[in-house]
Amino acid sequence: MSKRRISIQDIARRAGVSHSTVSRALRDNSVISPKVREEIKQLAREMNYVPNAIAQSLLSSRTNTIGVVVTSIADPFFAEVVEGIEQVARSAGLSVVLSASHRDVEEEIAAINNFNRRRVDGILVADSRTGKQHMKQLAQIAMPTVLINSQSKEQSQMFHSVEIDDRLGGKLAVEHLVSLGHKRIGYLGVGDHSKSNQQRLEGYRMALSEANLSPMSVVVAISDEYNIRASDVATGQQMLPKLVTAGVTGIFCYNDMVAVGALLACQELGISVPQDLSLVGFDGIALSGYVTPPLTTICQPMLEIGCSAMQMLLDLLQEKTVENRVLSPFLVQRGSSAALLPKVPKQYLI
Repeated sequence: MSKRRISIQDIARRAGVSHSTVSRALRDNSVISPKVREEIKQLAREMNYVPNAIAQSLLSSRTNTIGVVVTSIADPFFAEVVEGIEQVARSAGLSVVLSASHRDVEEEIAAINNFNRRRVDGILVADSRTGKQHMKQLAQIAMPTVLINSQSKEQSQMFHSVEIDDRLGGKLAVEHLVSLGHKRIGYLGVGDHSKSNQQRLEGYRMALSEANLSPMSVVVAISDEYNIRASDVATGQQMLPKLVTAGVTGIFCYNDMVAVGALLACQELGISVPQDLSLVGFDGIALSGYVTPPLTTICQPMLEIGCSAMQMLLDLLQEKTVENRVLSPFLVQRGSSAALLPKVPKQYLI
């Protein structure tokens, strides 16, 4: 049988003072003398008093909690972003509560509304699908909200944001492959028409244009009629053969999980990476360094994204002026990309 929680009234009875005196002393109210404050705090420690968080939040109008909406709790990308969020939140004495939207805008709005009802102090939303058409549904959200890598092409000015420069990332990936001598370069994308997919594809095309190369005609995974995004690994496995048939020697993949799927397909087809085909991923998740061969990838500074978004939210809570941030990705070259080797004529092969 559990022990009864020690209350402020219990401390007041032991100290021989009113419960309001104990309450003020524990909150360091200057009305109570420093000597009495310290005596009451010492007594509270001896009695193992634990403050009632709900009661404190009612007094302060703060719950010291932050709501975070991600597309999937299992996604390795968001694991590191959330780590950055928690680092900053912890140092500020705040707790983080997670919810998943599964890339569904209605589930995302439901999660935001749920956090609003729970009176969290602020909300962070990753990969938001909400746009101007949803503003009526979100107009009741009166708490600070920051979007991380918003996927809406018509993002509302209602919220602040931290995002990655996806076009630059796409350019860096293709420029790397071009520097290795590749001329037939494909893009292996996903089928959900997300802003990041569109902008990475734009970066791909920009880099090819600057190199006076033509984009491959078969480059992007085609979405189904309901615009539902399947498993990224499965997308990489299914689409890789189409690009190989088109004669590519290098492929820029939408993200590292798509690239992992492409690697699996290469193994099934007997294609050597990077001898026969070079692959470049995007994100820089930990897994990308452990596959065989390790993936060359465009790294997002995931920890920094999380830290920046959380710091922005703290600044908003303190009513400071903040500006939206766009962070730059960077190339990490590993074993999945290499210089294009000239084809040896068959008559010279033994």
